[in-house]
Amino acid sequence: MTRLQRLYARSAIGVAGGLLIGLAILGVLEYRDVSPAASGGPVTAKGSPAKSPAAMTLHDSPRPVPELRFADGDGGPITLADFRGKVVLLNVWATWCGPCREEMPTLDSLQAALGGQDFEVVALSIDRIGIEAVDRFYAEIGVKHLGRYIDVSAKAARDLGAYGLPTTLLIDRDGREVARHVGPAEWDTPSMVTFFRRQLSRAAGATPTTANRQGSSS
Repeated sequence: MTRLQRLYARSAIGVAGGLLIGLAILGVLEYRDVSPAASGGPVTAKGSPAKSPAAMTLHDSPRPVPELRFADGDGGPITLADFRGKVVLLNVWATWCGPCREEMPTLDSLQAALGGQDFEVVALSIDRIGIEAVDRFYAEIGVKHLGRYIDVSAKAARDLGAYGLPTTLLIDRDGREVARHVGPAEWDTPSMVTFFRRQLSRAAGATPTTANRQGSSS
């Protein structure tokens, strides 16, 4: 093999190696889907609403929820305790999370169907750049019924152990976690609306029965 041939061979091997490394990096990024701003924080959960329908199974008994502090859309302080007396579906999300963006219209639709004095969808963004990111996204997809809530520190997500986004908690009227779902879901399907109506009809603090522990398995 001549010197020129050896040079060509080395170049070809180098290009091939670079392509393999690049593909490996892309694979890791696709799996994690981590925002540069959220490096070291929650990562995007796998799946999509079409492939991962919500099956929100109630816990055997209610669990305490840490005191959560965040801000409303106008920058005013708010806590989870401010929603006491309502059944709350707390959705921890971010605009850089693809599955979060995909499921958001279904959360908006659920709020339109059930939101009021007894029930509220609280979509809590952990975007570090602030409420502006939420406002742009809401305007982009036409969110009309959800409130605007932000926690730029992502402390609420850490306190809740929400290490995959989206993470959604069902919280009873007494502020206790009664169910959790990690990953995206279709929150406005008839089976899910029926499930939430059932929770609203239950007396506060009642122990879930076997019949209603499975949210949307039917």
